[in-house]
Amino acid sequence: MTTLLVIAKEPRPGRVKTRLTPPFSPKQAAALAEASLADTLRTVADTPATRRVLALDGSPGPWLPAGFDVVPQCAGGLDERLAHAFAGCAGPTLLIGMDTPQVTPALLTVDFADCDAYFGPAEDGGFWALALADPDPQLLRGVPMSTPETGAVQRRRLVAAGLRV
Repeated sequence: MTTLLVIAKEPRPGRVKTRLTPPFSPKQAAALAEASLADTLRTVADTPATRRVLALDGSPGPWLPAGFDVVPQCAGGLDERLAHAFAGCAGPTLLIGMDTPQVTPALLTVDFADCDAYFGPAEDGGFWALALADPDPQLLRGVPMSTPETGAVQRRRLVAAGLRV
């Protein structure tokens, strides 16, 4: 079994989905973020796992289903926050973000029999999922985040570490 790890921000107006304003108001953008987060967390709750963790910037709300360990995000860039979240996990761990309402339990069920890592590239050059059989935070530290090259750099980092991806 795997630990399922979700990294998220509390969906508060002016703190999430700011790229959507305009055309949406900050309140509408936060409502979209909350809906996406709630869908993502429901799917994670429905997926068999050893542990479910929400690495949260902010406070939990009514959108959080039962069965999650909530841990605060550390300070720093996204690479540091992802590394810190992985560091708090033991054994196989799959990370996704709060903006993945398209996920299904089948997509979140990973088997490390033939690999050491799973990598889900995103169309914007980043990644929507990262799974590590051994959650080594050093595999994330220093990867430039939120750039068109983020995913390529992260994948190269995995391969350079000798992981079967």
